[in-house]
Amino acid sequence: MLLVFGDLCLEVYPLFAAVGVAVGICAMQLVRNICINPEVRVTKENRAAGILDNFEEGERYAQHGLRKFVRKRPSQIMPSINNFFSNPK
Repeated sequence: MLLVFGDLCLEVYPLFAAVGVAVGICAMQLVRNICINPEVRVTKENRAAGILDNFEEGERYAQHGLRKFVRKRPSQIMPSINNFFSNPK
């Protein structure tokens, strides 16, 4: 059954949602890089400064909160299911 509202079919809306989420993730990453990446210099004055020795700022950027949170977690997708099948009792 093909339901049509205007020019779009209902089957197309999940595709629009998936593409919208992907575009949102890309936009978020671009804004994050432009705003807080120490290697990106937008203004002409900052670009003229050349190479800066800002190792502490680069380390803070690379070791962000999500990476610190994930570092403490097991590197398995579903640890309870993996343990159930790999460690028989």
